[in-house]
Amino acid sequence: MSNQRFWLALGKTSARYGKQVPTPHYRQPRYRAIADALRERIEGGIIPPGGLLPAESVLTAEFRASRGTVRQAIAVLRDEGVVITQHGRGTYADPRQQGWDPTDDTEPEARQRRIIADRELAELFAVEVGTTLIERESVTRSDGVVHLVVRAYRLPRTE
Repeated sequence: MSNQRFWLALGKTSARYGKQVPTPHYRQPRYRAIADALRERIEGGIIPPGGLLPAESVLTAEFRASRGTVRQAIAVLRDEGVVITQHGRGTYADPRQQGWDPTDDTEPEARQRRIIADRELAELFAVEVGTTLIERESVTRSDGVVHLVVRAYRLPRTE
């Protein structure tokens, strides 16, 4: 049996949990690790060309990082030309691939409707099958050609 040692990098003490937590980005700034993960999703097709990246709030929760760290990661990808950010619209992956440019003046068509949650949506929202959800669909066209379709779901607001 060899006498090898394996080291696990431990991050700073977590204010929330009061203990050190493993960090997958040993010897690399956290924003670089987040940028690498997002780049892998884009290159692997998980985020398609022209696709909208998740909102900063979603990324902060997913990566357990501050908003500033997530913004640094997005800035790295923007500097590399992997993404483009439009004020008020969001950050898009590979914006110029396949001839699509989100800087054109096309406005997305949007519609909203009530739907019934199927099994998959019910699992995602942790609700029962048949629960009412709101679906928002946005379609972006240029010269009559569809370039992007985005569907987002949410629970109805209870007031």
